[in-house]
Amino acid sequence: MTTFVLVHGAWHGPWAWDRIVPLLHAAGARTVTPELGASTGHGLHDHAESVVTALDAVRDDDVVLVGHSYAGLVVREAADARPDAVGHVVLVDGWAGPDGTSLLGLAPDTTVQALLGAAGDGRAIPAPPPAAYGVTDPDDVAWLAPRLIPQPLRSFAETTRLSGAVDRIPGTAVWCRPQVYPFDRFGAAIGYRTLALDAPHDVMLTHPEALAGVLLGVQEREARSLG
Repeated sequence: MTTFVLVHGAWHGPWAWDRIVPLLHAAGARTVTPELGASTGHGLHDHAESVVTALDAVRDDDVVLVGHSYAGLVVREAADARPDAVGHVVLVDGWAGPDGTSLLGLAPDTTVQALLGAAGDGRAIPAPPPAAYGVTDPDDVAWLAPRLIPQPLRSFAETTRLSGAVDRIPGTAVWCRPQVYPFDRFGAAIGYRTLALDAPHDVMLTHPEALAGVLLGVQEREARSLG
């Protein structure tokens, strides 16, 4: 049986996957949704360790590790630490790069300045409104807005620590279009198969069936390659 370890992005929580989880369960898969700490002292390495802990608790040989947005950096560091525990890495509109990469290092200067400017106390960045994630439906906005939380600035500044083990794990980079950042290029640059979805950045909220179909397709592809 496949276990999907679903890791939420910045300003979000495990609830980000609430609309995906039932669809994966209905297909016979298991899911784990670790929470990334939101206190101002938490950084990327702390978040990666939370994912490593989740991987260590999974007793399954077929693990698909999924990271949304900022968590693309997180899951690659976690997979690098536990390469034998992960069968496939999926980035969903995910930031990614080689060893020594940070979100602030990948983002364009205008985005970096906006993030730093929003961190008034220098430690946490308030959540942008739902529209920033492409969420515009009034019901979805009402659901999402009260759940968003500040993001530790440290998590965007810390750089990944990768030994190279993660690059031996197959990967898929799902990128949403029209895109705001070049997530397709980030994925291609690290050797991942790229796959486009016509959906906004928070695709797991707005188009859960489409994303679930992609994830289950990755599962089937891995099963065929192992067979």
